Amino acid sequence: MMMLITNLIFQHWVVNFFTIFLMMFLFLFYMNQSFSWSMEFMFNYSSISNLMVLLSLILCLLTLISTPENKNKKYLMYICSLSIILMVCFSIDNSMIFYIFFEASLIPTLFLVVSWGYQPERLQAGAYMMIYTVTASLPLLMLMLARCKYEGTLMFSLFNMMLYPQQMSMTLVMSLAFLVKLPIYSCHLWLPKAHVEASLAGSMILAGILLKLGGFGLIQMSKMFELTGIIKNNMLLFIMSLSFFGGFLASLMCMRQNDMKAFVAYSSVSHMSLVIVGVLYDKVWGVMSAVITMFAHGLSSSALFCMTYFTYLKVHSRSMVYIKGMLQLFPILSMFWFLFCSLNMAVPPSLNLLGEMFIVPIMYSVSMLFIILMGFMIFMSAVYNMYLYSLINHGSSSNYIFPSLPMKTYQMTSLLFHVLPFLLILKLDMFLV
Repeated sequence: MMMLITNLIFQHWVVNFFTIFLMMFLFLFYMNQSFSWSMEFMFNYSSISNLMVLLSLILCLLTLISTPENKNKKYLMYICSLSIILMVCFSIDNSMIFYIFFEASLIPTLFLVVSWGYQPERLQAGAYMMIYTVTASLPLLMLMLARCKYEGTLMFSLFNMMLYPQQMSMTLVMSLAFLVKLPIYSCHLWLPKAHVEASLAGSMILAGILLKLGGFGLIQMSKMFELTGIIKNNMLLFIMSLSFFGGFLASLMCMRQNDMKAFVAYSSVSHMSLVIVGVLYDKVWGVMSAVITMFAHGLSSSALFCMTYFTYLKVHSRSMVYIKGMLQLFPILSMFWFLFCSLNMAVPPSLNLLGEMFIVPIMYSVSMLFIILMGFMIFMSAVYNMYLYSLINHGSSSNYIFPSLPMKTYQMTSLLFHVLPFLLILKLDMFLV
């Protein structure tokens, strides 16, 4: 009997599921409690950090639900350790601890990509991810140490930006670590490579959480350096222009993809360009748009990777050339494809549309060219999402697809829990209005 209980505690994934759920509940419960001055001084209780912690824990739970076949001890240890690292990273006020946990989040993610990937090229994908992200963040560490020595403090809340001499050329160096993480176009090559070779859990965490860590890092660095505001620094205009034009090119690149995972990865690059512009402009509308877009994209992109994996389990291929007519064979799966493609293309009343609407005043205040380019981006977003859905679901069924078992309970549970946060936030918004 004792051996049975021990195996249940240490091996059964349901126990780990409820353990992370309990951690999330306790964090949200104590979030609004004033337990001591020292704890309030150490942690940063802002609405943005709270929302990012909630997103991280939700997606860590959904990775466990979506992958019941991978429930060995190492897999569970990586997921649980990553959830703890992200909780600390999103809530800490100490700049050095933030940097340490920002880099530490790569370690369990790397193991998820390398250990549970599908192809031998996953080692190269892991090397790409580490080289891009770590190399870009090392100059930031030097600048952070100099800044902390100048101010005599490590806390974000105590920095005084007006007293620190700063050159325009250093803006790119300060923001490069987070721009690569988002990623900005021209530094994005590691992301499609990592997504294609990663397992489902690696893809969900990469797209749903770690990309948002780059946007949150930009918000935190704006407290430490004079990093945001288009009037303050002309280098920001170059970064915003590169990001916005690169997002448009990434949306065009989606139309050339044959692999469904690469398709969703390039759509992530396109959406994250709006986050970069919103954060760097440093206005209320821009930051609000960035936060809403990060939360909504974290759920929708994670759901699309789940759909890709569940489709792969039935077809045994991710190539869109061989997948056609799924509406005839798997109507429930096609319904979820329609739902999440619609959310990804920002149909009303989704949160994605709200994030795009809030960025419009920012675009108008910068340049009319940005408004025109954003119109093309929105149009291309609708085009490539409609193309993805119609290509694999409509038409006569392909000879490479054979009828198989219907969707399992854990698959439908995972997809429904991806939709539930959208509905809850819309309901809360109705009550607040």
